[in-house]
Amino acid sequence: MVTVRIDGEHLDVPEGSRLASVVTGWNPLCCVAVIRPGLQEKETTENLQVLTTKGEIRVEIPAPGSVSLGGAGFIDSLKLHWEDRYSAAFGPFPSAIVPDRRPHLYERGDLILGCGGYDPKLSYLVFSRMRHSADHGAGENGGVIGRVVSGRGVLDHWSTGDKVTEIIPVIAWADTTRSFTTTDPDILLEEGMQIVTHVDLAVQGYDDGHIATDCAASVEHLLLALENGTFHVGRAASTHIFDGRRTQVDVPPELKGPRREGTVTVRTKGQSRGAVYIYTTDVPGIPTHTVVAQVVHGIEIARLAKENDIFCITASPARFDLIGLPLGEALQIAVARGVNALVDNQAGDRVVVGQDPGTTLEVLAGGTVSLITESLSKVIDIVLDDANAPDSCEIFRFLTGLWSHDVGQLPAFFIFDDVYLFKPVIPTGVKIIPENTPKDEVPGGTLAITNEARKGAGLVGIRVSSHKEFGPTSEPFEGTNIIGKVINAGLLKNIREKDIVFIREVKG
Repeated sequence: MVTVRIDGEHLDVPEGSRLASVVTGWNPLCCVAVIRPGLQEKETTENLQVLTTKGEIRVEIPAPGSVSLGGAGFIDSLKLHWEDRYSAAFGPFPSAIVPDRRPHLYERGDLILGCGGYDPKLSYLVFSRMRHSADHGAGENGGVIGRVVSGRGVLDHWSTGDKVTEIIPVIAWADTTRSFTTTDPDILLEEGMQIVTHVDLAVQGYDDGHIATDCAASVEHLLLALENGTFHVGRAASTHIFDGRRTQVDVPPELKGPRREGTVTVRTKGQSRGAVYIYTTDVPGIPTHTVVAQVVHGIEIARLAKENDIFCITASPARFDLIGLPLGEALQIAVARGVNALVDNQAGDRVVVGQDPGTTLEVLAGGTVSLITESLSKVIDIVLDDANAPDSCEIFRFLTGLWSHDVGQLPAFFIFDDVYLFKPVIPTGVKIIPENTPKDEVPGGTLAITNEARKGAGLVGIRVSSHKEFGPTSEPFEGTNIIGKVINAGLLKNIREKDIVFIREVKG
């Protein structure tokens, strides 16, 4: 048998076992981090990985031999004994410190060896949550034995009942030949190998006991960007990795802060605004980044990830978005998440087309959401053709709101004969290049958008019947980008000019 560690848990497996045998439910698109044992690095490292019931932190111990964080029963003693806004203490356990009996100044992230009642038999590991001066029963040098260098957001989440579950020496990261990301299920498992399968995030402002909404808008963007449960590494730099799938989106600069290892930010200005960043080393904060979350598990994947890697990621809490759902299903979700839903109309088959508040943190903080609904018979179902018109389909989703919800809106502009025209607002800088233009005949029920070859670029049209000369927006074929089709075209007859038409994208 060989012993491996899967996401922090020890597992004994037969010799010759392969990676796929220990990673259950593996998404084949997602890589995992494989960390081969490195005994020499472990003996000389100054870093310790501290696993707690609320997430992981990494502690740098400048002089590893100066204090013993081990021994029989030591881990079992590390339960949260007390906590306040300034610090949190785990213990008690015996030590040999000599209390100085006076206050000392501490910074956020300091790890302090102190004691209660000036009794070394009642010693504690004290984590400083913020800059403060206090007498923690520490030695004459203040008792600072290390500092938290990763996962500082976890410090703010500890509450009654939490404990330290394990303290692990961290391997040196210089030797990347022994540590890497992979999607190969046939990797041979070795004694002492560590496997990290996913990344977990705790979003800014969310705690089981308290929910702050001052970062609600930027956090909502993060939850939307990662809603499918994957992070796509568009760039892997020495200080961060970057997911740029949802860029060119305005995100408010709600919280400027230092970008420490494990900090997650969203860019708020520039060409890459809207991109999500995970930092793998400490760098100063800048005004163009807003802090939205903290990695609480799986920082190893971020540190080892390469450009074009995809890995599984979960942000807590999950996004609360009921728009596009049938009313019955929406109400079930609200009940399951402890939210009181107020509905404008429950008569007949209805679909949710709006919710207030619009962000997850605001809904969860208030415990109530107001739902705006529409009769299902008035919602136009469409299928978009991403295979042939990927750029035009993404622009259409952005213009209609389908980019962020399952139901979007289109303002009816002009109706004549069998043509229905809609005129969404086109932001400055949006260019619709010719793509998937028709060649011979446009079938009835086709959905299209006018491209940059014509003056009416951005106009959306549906033509009920087929036509061999003009597209759904009544433009010649060269000015028409076909983006999909309408499923229930019979509902179009109820539309009037200046109506707001609700559309729902049917996947698959």
